Amino acid sequence: MNKLREIECFIAVVEAGSFIRAAEIVDASKTAVSRHVADLEARLGTRLLQRTTRKLSLTESGQEYFERCRQILAELDQADTLAGAHTVKPAGLLRINAPLAFGVRHLAPLWPVFMHEYPDITLDIELSDRLVNIVEEGYDLGIRIARLPDSSLVHRKLAHTEVIACASPAYLAAHGTPAHPAELVSHQTISYSYASHKDEWRFKGPDGSVSVKTRPRFYANNGDTCLAVARAGAGIILQPDFLVAQSLREGELIRLFPDYSAAGIDIYAVYPTRKHLTAKARVLVDFLSDAFAKPGWARLAL
Repeated sequence: MNKLREIECFIAVVEAGSFIRAAEIVDASKTAVSRHVADLEARLGTRLLQRTTRKLSLTESGQEYFERCRQILAELDQADTLAGAHTVKPAGLLRINAPLAFGVRHLAPLWPVFMHEYPDITLDIELSDRLVNIVEEGYDLGIRIARLPDSSLVHRKLAHTEVIACASPAYLAAHGTPAHPAELVSHQTISYSYASHKDEWRFKGPDGSVSVKTRPRFYANNGDTCLAVARAGAGIILQPDFLVAQSLREGELIRLFPDYSAAGIDIYAVYPTRKHLTAKARVLVDFLSDAFAKPGWARLAL
């Protein structure tokens, strides 16, 4: 009984959407692929796939099993890559997608250091706050700032960032300083268009969880734009500390609600599943992990 072959065939069927296309991927006959999937279901004692004449779909058990096995295969690919890493020299073009503000502020200073350490690697960096499909658009690696990274991607946590409500001294002098998050409903707020909860700002504090439906006067799909508008006195922002830490330290912004915290966000390196993490991508992930082991913005925001 070959468990790994059964799993490979099952994942290929799900990803390809048919047994015929899966057979081409795993270099086997359709009959063999069908048999491996049937053997897998029999061994597990549960149905993983719903089969009709028109399409295949995963059962609830199948969806859970698929996600877990896909991650396991990706880790096996990593193990293979690491085992032979000492024989492969990192080289070639490395295409990376990253968020704009984070890319300019915290990644850009690192690229010359990385290029010096790995002179045979060529970097192609695209900065965009748009959530790109790194597989379809041909990226080797992406940087994601999210509470839950895309489950279809392998991910490695690089750092954590707190999310802070703050406003300029000028705004607070003109409109008053809110003492509780609930008071935000009567204040001007500045909203980041791609925020997961949109205009609903959530906090935890002495009285438990607080959810406030804000009424923004300004929207932007770029964090630096939101920051500039807030520093000019136009409203209150809720932004990660990697963006606002310097302004807080220099007194351009004042932190609000010290007894309340918004949910923090993790920063990840992500790359496609079922794809070997190349030597060039592996050394970059290791480099970034070391660089952000003690992020400077966390100290500045204290």
